[in-house]
Amino acid sequence: MNLIGPRFQLGIVAIFLFFAARQVLATGAAPVAESTKPAFCRAPEYRQFDFWVGDWDAFDAENPAVKVAHNRVDRVLDGCVLLENYEGMDGSHGESFSIYDAVRGAWHQSWVTNHGKLLVIQGQMQGGEMVLSGVDHTVSGDKYVRGTWKSEDGGVRETAVTSADGGKTWKPWFDLIFRPTAASAASPRTADEATVAALDTQYQAAVKGNDAATMDRILADDFALVTGSGKTYTKADLLAEARNGRVHYERQDDAEQTVRVWGDTAVVTAKLSEKGTDNGKPFEKTVWFSDTYVRTPAGWRYVFGQSSLQCPKPCE
Repeated sequence: MNLIGPRFQLGIVAIFLFFAARQVLATGAAPVAESTKPAFCRAPEYRQFDFWVGDWDAFDAENPAVKVAHNRVDRVLDGCVLLENYEGMDGSHGESFSIYDAVRGAWHQSWVTNHGKLLVIQGQMQGGEMVLSGVDHTVSGDKYVRGTWKSEDGGVRETAVTSADGGKTWKPWFDLIFRPTAASAASPRTADEATVAALDTQYQAAVKGNDAATMDRILADDFALVTGSGKTYTKADLLAEARNGRVHYERQDDAEQTVRVWGDTAVVTAKLSEKGTDNGKPFEKTVWFSDTYVRTPAGWRYVFGQSSLQCPKPCE
């Protein structure tokens, strides 16, 4: 093996680095050739997945009031790559690299976890949604995986389905909603405001599902509700209604939620739209409500509620 040529080349490189270092020390600047970078990853395709970049809290779409993870997605490597850092509330931790492969005209993602999991998927933008798929190799056998990301209501929704028969039939795997964290939102809430807002949203979801256990946990024992018609309800009244299943909700959604906190007291105001049946009779209405929460040694508790009369349409 001829070592003269390689050693000569290494010597030339060493001399170059020596004089380059002297120039940096003398002038505080690198050589001009070193400061100019080629314009990689400037094509529009590299920006297709940028809607996912952000600092997110993740929620299960079927239980949107309960945070399941924190997820941060950053542009790295001069904007060529998206780096995801996923930290689940259950202790799971995963990271992924996503990049547009210009040679193949496709997006590629590699996902790894602290459970030793590896998943490699690829695909393209389709109708405004990023769709990536691949094969998940498991001990019990291979299965097909398809993930979809799309912008939704100021956040991102990620859904995944799996197939055990080569893609002939599919079944749901997970459905996540990413919302900006309180710290990254345009009008960030305080920690107390965010906690009470999430708790009130969780309570509304429990009412919709007649989930008496969750309602019991959130409601204070001396809770009282006053409606616009003058009726009053206690905690026992609301729990009994949830347990007997007399009311079935098709929709129980609030909007225009605001939260104000004064020390250990917080008031949530929002517009609530309801649709369903009561003893088999259909109803549909929209009301404004105010919910008062108080901080206790066991956490925030819902102590008093007041709702308006049914709004005329449009409800403003």
